[in-house]
Amino acid sequence: MSEELQTIIDLIRYGASRFNAAGLTFGHSYDNALDEATQLTLHALHLPHDLSPVYGNARVTEAEKEDVLGLFLRRIEERIPAAYLTGEAWFAGLSFKSDPRALVPRSPIAEMIEAGFQPWLGDREVRRALDLCTGSGCIAIAMAHYNPEWHVDGVDISEDALALSGENERRLQVENVRFLKSDLFSGLTGEHYDLIVTNPPYVTNDETDALPREYSHEPELGLRAGDDGLDLALRIMRDAPLHLDRDGLLVCEVGEAERALVKLLPELPLAWVEFKVGQMGIFVAECADLLAHHAHIARLADAREARRQPPGDLF
Repeated sequence: MSEELQTIIDLIRYGASRFNAAGLTFGHSYDNALDEATQLTLHALHLPHDLSPVYGNARVTEAEKEDVLGLFLRRIEERIPAAYLTGEAWFAGLSFKSDPRALVPRSPIAEMIEAGFQPWLGDREVRRALDLCTGSGCIAIAMAHYNPEWHVDGVDISEDALALSGENERRLQVENVRFLKSDLFSGLTGEHYDLIVTNPPYVTNDETDALPREYSHEPELGLRAGDDGLDLALRIMRDAPLHLDRDGLLVCEVGEAERALVKLLPELPLAWVEFKVGQMGIFVAECADLLAHHAHIARLADAREARRQPPGDLF
C-alpha cells in the first residue's frame, strides 16, 4: 500500500479517507478530514501551511512518507487534536504555539478582532483591553497585534496556560500585552478597561462528560461550567461593571449556553453577534445595561457560588 502513495496529494487524500473511516471528531481549528490531513502532511514534510496546490504532485521520499503516516496513525489511534500533533494553531491570521496546557485556539472572536470589533465599538476610544480566561493568549495577543496603541491584559487562573501565553507573546513579538494570574477578576482590583473580551468555560457537565476523545487531551478547566454552562459567565457579567469604563463593552462567548442565558435573563439587552457562518453564541453587552440589571445578575451568580463552596466555608 505504501508504494501506491507517491505524491503529496496522494498522502492528503489517503489521510482524509482514513480519518473519515475511523470516525474522528473535528472541531479543533479544522472542521473536516481533508483540511486536517493537509495540515498534518505539510507539517511532517516541513512545508508551509499555505503551500500552493501546484506542488501537490511533488513526489515524497520513503522517509518522508513514514513521517506523514506516523502522524496519521497517532491522530487515529490516540485521538490527539491535529494542533497538538503539529504544535501550532492559526488564530486571526497568526501562528500560535499549541499544546495541552491550554485549549486549542478556535474562537470565532478572531473574526471580531480582525474587524476591529466594529460595528460594536463605533467611535469609542480603546486604551486598555482585557482578555479574561486567556488560555494560550491568542485573543489577548491578537488584540495587541492588530491594535498596537492598546494596552492589553490577559489573565488566567492556570499557571500552565500563562506559561504558554508567555511563550506565544515572545513568539509573536508583541510588546503591548501583559499576562497575570487571576481567578476571573479577583486579582484585578483597581484595574479598569474600555473593552473586556472573554471566552470562558461554557460546556455543561453532561456535555463535558460526553465529549469525544479528542477533547480529553484539553484541560477540563477550560471546558466545564456547571449544569447549564453559565457558572463562570454569570460571575463575569456580575463583576465586569466594576472594571469597565462607563461606556465600556463586554464581549463574551457562551456557545450553546446561549439559550440558557436568554431564558435566565430575558430582560437583559444583549447583542448576539452574527458571523459569516451565522450566530456562534457570542454576545456584546454595554456596561450601562449590565449595571441596570446588576441585582438580578448578582443573585444568579451569588447562588451558584454558594452552591460551589464547601459547607465549612459558608460560615
